[in-house]
Amino acid sequence: MERRSFIKHTGLAGILAASSAPVFAQAAPEVKWRLASSFPKSLDTIFGAAEVISKRVAASTNNKFQIQTFAGGEIVPPFGVVDAVQNGTIQCAHTAPYYFFGKDPTFAFGCAIPFGMNYRQQNAWMYHGGGMQLMREFYKDYNIVNFPAGNTGAQMGGFFRKEIKTPADFKGLKMRIGGTGGLPLQKLGVIPQQIPGGDIYPALEKGTIDAAEWVGPYDDEKLGLYKVAKYYYYPGWWEGGPELDLFVNAKAYQDLPKDYQSILEGACYEANVDMMAKYDALNPAALKKLIAGGVKLAPFSNEILAACYKATTETYEEISEKNAKFKKIYEPWKAFRNDQIAWFQVSENRFDNFMIATGRMSQRGPSK
Repeated sequence: MERRSFIKHTGLAGILAASSAPVFAQAAPEVKWRLASSFPKSLDTIFGAAEVISKRVAASTNNKFQIQTFAGGEIVPPFGVVDAVQNGTIQCAHTAPYYFFGKDPTFAFGCAIPFGMNYRQQNAWMYHGGGMQLMREFYKDYNIVNFPAGNTGAQMGGFFRKEIKTPADFKGLKMRIGGTGGLPLQKLGVIPQQIPGGDIYPALEKGTIDAAEWVGPYDDEKLGLYKVAKYYYYPGWWEGGPELDLFVNAKAYQDLPKDYQSILEGACYEANVDMMAKYDALNPAALKKLIAGGVKLAPFSNEILAACYKATTETYEEISEKNAKFKKIYEPWKAFRNDQIAWFQVSENRFDNFMIATGRMSQRGPSK
């Protein structure tokens, strides 16, 4: 009797266990979203982050939650994605928040502002330094929930048709530059132009602009900017660690089941890590290729950087006086950045500088 009872109950338990996964899968709702990117498909690193998110979400939900990705301009203009997400035209967008500083300069804190933080420091601020809470409070006015979903690391200063030796060389220069980087450069006489990635090369080729920055060697080489401008400067001091975000319509996000919300958040974490790793793996070979192709690589002088830093500080103070939202984030952001710089110079900077020196000695070979 006891044996028959045991078999009966364990058999039932086995059936329930075997059927639990399919039952869950059947109960999970089908959700289909559209994602508009601000970037062209040819840039497999930046546009690729949207595809990483889409594939991970689908794989984690047995294809129940599908996000269809569209390149910049396919369904929404590259710089029109915030309006589209805010209005619910699309459920989400993958973009660089600083593109929308014209709406409010505060957007730029979600990406990068001149002489800001590097990739790791930006992540620290967003995930553990209060940055996420501050940005989400700001984005509420735009009906948006944000998720860090990529980073390029410190960018290059861009390609120039002529040499830039002193701050005076910036005067009258028409330059494609994204985000808030153009604001302090205006003080030095630059005429900033915000142009989508896919339109930069023809503008530089036709002479509509005199210089252009984009990201770094791998993407810059793909865009072909070196073919029409040979002087390649670094660093892009306006983008020490620019974050890319997934902007999600607030209602669309709230309507998701909790497990889908968690899966989406995890997919964005993956995209954030994957993009930076991909750039670090691909940039060295791309830089070598550019130099072999005749590109003249040079750093911005200390004189130029000092002038740009002064102009940047003045710009921040001017914006803070007029914009309470900007100031609310700028003050804690600045304090966190300064603490990060103090920490990084202790161990990280010493280690990096030693390894750089060692690498140079290795390239020269033994002294004779």
